[in-house]
Amino acid sequence: MARRGEASIDQVARDFGVSESCVQRWHKVAEREDALTRPGSRSGPDRGPDAVVAADRDAELKELRKRTKLLEQENEIPRRDAAYLSRDLLPK
Repeated sequence: MARRGEASIDQVARDFGVSESCVQRWHKVAEREDALTRPGSRSGPDRGPDAVVAADRDAELKELRKRTKLLEQENEIPRRDAAYLSRDLLPK
């Protein structure tokens, strides 16, 4: 609401029962997220090479976490199979 100009930061803070600094922090985070998701934002004149490196690093980290989760799921299948098959071999 504050970003669209519908209400002041002070009013939004009162409406949500939080401090003005909290709303200002949300506003800054939203601005950063918009800048990262905006098409062509990675090579804009106001963004330095450090920002591009950080964005690349974040994208790579996200991809690696996704790949790790997939590999963990794939490894779970043989583990369960081994437990199921060994259950029949154990003495009762």
